[in-house]
Amino acid sequence: MAIANILVVDDEKEIAELEELYLSNDGYDVWKAFSGEEGLAILEKENIDLALIDIMMPGMSGLEMCKQIRKNSNIPIIMVSAKSGDGDKILGLATGADDYITKPFNPLELTARVKSQLRRYKQFNPNSIQQQDNTVEDEFDIRVKGLEISRKDHKVVVYGEEINLTPIEFDILYLMASNPGKVFNADEIFEKVWNEEVFGANNTVMVHIRRLRGKLKDDTRDEKIIKTVYGVGYKVER
Repeated sequence: MAIANILVVDDEKEIAELEELYLSNDGYDVWKAFSGEEGLAILEKENIDLALIDIMMPGMSGLEMCKQIRKNSNIPIIMVSAKSGDGDKILGLATGADDYITKPFNPLELTARVKSQLRRYKQFNPNSIQQQDNTVEDEFDIRVKGLEISRKDHKVVVYGEEINLTPIEFDILYLMASNPGKVFNADEIFEKVWNEEVFGANNTVMVHIRRLRGKLKDDTRDEKIIKTVYGVGYKVER
């Protein structure tokens, strides 16, 4: 039985086949698509656990495809691009991607990123491939500032309204909410959530925080759930 089902979307057939080779060798089942439209059609039919999407494609771009997926799915999305600039990375993450990898990529880096995203998804998403227990518990292990969070069920309720978070967004919120009042700088959040060391400037956390605040509707609240401590970092108040 395959470890997970991976969708590879790239208009360059050679790149798609290369990704398929690396991932198949690691035990994954791989579906290939050569356009965004074809990729979305596969997602409608198959039980896909993670998508690797090229950004620059004719017709529907990878960014537009990512937006379409995020309308009804929280599967991990890794954007793949020949562009390595911070602006391109931020744009990809802002549309809903969980990670970003540049071409040409090392096969070990590719499979490591896939494993990392799937591990988080399987652990915290109740609809993931790893979910075995269908019982539902309404008990929350964190209640703070209008937030109720269940780590077991990957459930977040904000002032009585349940919101849908990606695994990365959930991990960031859980980290801060489980340490109310503590200020985390961006590097600390990155190292604790991604389990990777930070090298140089990194805007990844900032983009995910921005997306998370949008889902929390912080812009419409007088009392923000996530507060910025200027020049220092972010925190959830007690």
